[in-house]
This record gives sequence, structure tokens and C-alpha cells, in this order.
Amino acid sequence: MSIDKMFDLSGKVALVTGAAGSLGSAIATVYADAGADLLLVDIDGDGLCRLAKELEGAGHRVCTFVGSVGDIRQVTEMFELLDREFGKIDILVNVAGPTKCSKPEEVDFADVEYSMHHIATARFFCCQQAGKRMLAACKGSIISICSVTGITANGRSHMAYSMGMAAVGQMTRELSTEWSGRGVRVNAIVCGQITNKSLEQRMEEDPRLRKNFLRGIPMGRLGVNDDIKGIALLLASDASSFITGALIPLDGGNLAKNAGGSHPGMPEF
Repeated sequence: MSIDKMFDLSGKVALVTGAAGSLGSAIATVYADAGADLLLVDIDGDGLCRLAKELEGAGHRVCTFVGSVGDIRQVTEMFELLDREFGKIDILVNVAGPTKCSKPEEVDFADVEYSMHHIATARFFCCQQAGKRMLAACKGSIISICSVTGITANGRSHMAYSMGMAAVGQMTRELSTEWSGRGVRVNAIVCGQITNKSLEQRMEEDPRLRKNFLRGIPMGRLGVNDDIKGIALLLASDASSFITGALIPLDGGNLAKNAGGSHPGMPEF
């Protein structure tokens, strides 16, 4: 198989949640560039409309669904739309996953439930709905966006978020074990500090935060949205036909580095 063919998504249908956000839009764009048709999902209707127009301009078929993946009824409607418009699904990417943060000793239990539901439980329902359709076709790729905070502790009142992300990692392993022998691969991309408007604002307000991040990233820079395109395309394509159950870091070396280690160019070392 040629290299171009391995990464070709022509004729495939991808469903991307959180598509109007920074990571979701980057993933949707690279899939469109590779030839996929798309169902884009987000609560931001205006953002979805702008992205859809941009991708449709390249000649791809793009449908949108404005709704929350945290609402099981809306997820059901989302997959009904998928069935009507495309009749199949080849790729599911779980990006959406809002959370609420507070100190562990102060956090409201409802906020913990909110975070766990949106990050883990609701994503499982998306996987279940996509999985049923993929299993019937004996093929498919499910990709979830995870976080380094699901692997190691982050502090700074991120407990509920970290719990949810840890569940995403284990969900990935379990679903892969159950489904990969039936044609459905399941993987996760474990993201480190990838910049977005919110994070940039936080770092401007507290410059120590940027230095703290860079002390843990041997590559010497924060991630940018385009960094996710390559690994997202790899996991969606035939180029990764023997990769499943993997939690692949996209973190500039953060997880590989011991907390007490040092690297060239590390701030204040």
C-alpha cells in the first residue's frame, strides 16, 4: 500500500465532538484534507457554522449537530442524524468534555458528578452508539482525547477532571480489549499543555504558570493545535491498522520526564 493510500480517508465518515473548539477543529480540518466526510458536533452553533463553511469549500460533505454530548437524549438524536445523512460511521473522535474544578476538600459533589459524567460516562455512551454501528460493519476507529492529568496528578484543584480523564484511559483499554478482535480499534491521545485562548489568558495573568509548564516539557515549548493533526490522522487511518488500546502521549516529553529531573533550557535551573 502506498503512503498516500495509507493515510487516505476518502469515502469514510468521521464524527467529531467538540468540533468548534481548538483541538476539535484541527482534527476535523485534517480529516477533511484527507478526504473524509464529517458530522461536526458542538454546543457552539456559530463556531460550527464557520468551520462547516470552511470545510465545505474544499468540496467535502459536512453536516453539523448543535448540542451537548452530556445530554444522552441529544446524543441519541446526533446518531439518528448520522444514520439519516451518512448511513455509517468509520471514525469517532471524543473531544468534548467540560469540567468543573475546585479544591478536593471544598468541591461540591454535584460538580464531581458533572465532571465524571461529561468526561467519562457521556463519552462512553458515544462510544457505545458508534461501536454498535462499527461492530455491525466489522470496522472502525474510536479516538478519545485524554490528558496527562489522567495519568499523573496535576494539583491546582483538578481532581474531578483528573478522575474523569483516568476513566477515559481505562475505558480505552477495556473497549479495545472487547472490540479490536471484531474490527474496531480504540485508542486515546494523551495531551499535555496545548495552548488555547483560555490557557493563554491564564498564563498572561500569572507568568509563573508558563514557566511551571516549561519546566516539565523537555521539548522546550508548549503544544499548539496543529500538533494534534498528525497523530489524529494516523489513528483514524489504515496506517495504524495494528495499533489499538494505546494511550499515546502528545506532550513534548512531559510524561517521560521524572518530576525531579532536569533538561537543557529548563527555566530557572
